[in-house]
Amino acid sequence: MSRPLTREDVRDFLTGLAAAIELDQIRVDALPSEKFHPEYDEGMWRQWRRSHLVYIDQLLPTVDAIPPAILQELTQLALTCRPDIVREALLNLFAEATGASCGEEGLGTATLFFGWLIKDLRDWPGGREKGARTQMMHWVAESDPLHIANDPACSYDPPSGFVS
Repeated sequence: MSRPLTREDVRDFLTGLAAAIELDQIRVDALPSEKFHPEYDEGMWRQWRRSHLVYIDQLLPTVDAIPPAILQELTQLALTCRPDIVREALLNLFAEATGASCGEEGLGTATLFFGWLIKDLRDWPGGREKGARTQMMHWVAESDPLHIANDPACSYDPPSGFVS
């Protein structure tokens, strides 16, 4: 088995996600307007990225309080669940946390956020690959980490890759 994930790994993951979101905004800002669907709402998607960054900033100071049991379960999740499944669950959970549907008390800390992720994915089957840290870094795409390009009202092609 791979070494267990640490709080530092979680901090690196969240920091990498924030960097990927910021880089995605820079890439999108550099695209010519003809790359976008006519109904593309730049302000809405810019705010969507911004709300995710604000939420990540809220989680980062709480990472040191993640209990060892959550880290152990995250390690197991990283080792046993396919990254694409975790990526989808993460996107849904982030959307819930940054949207109006979830109050701060629901997912306001890293422990609560990752606890919900574990709960959501506990029973999903998946294959083993590499180590837990490597798997965790594949949970989020480096390019278009919020899958905005996939929205029918956007229709631009993001570059590919993963947070690492």
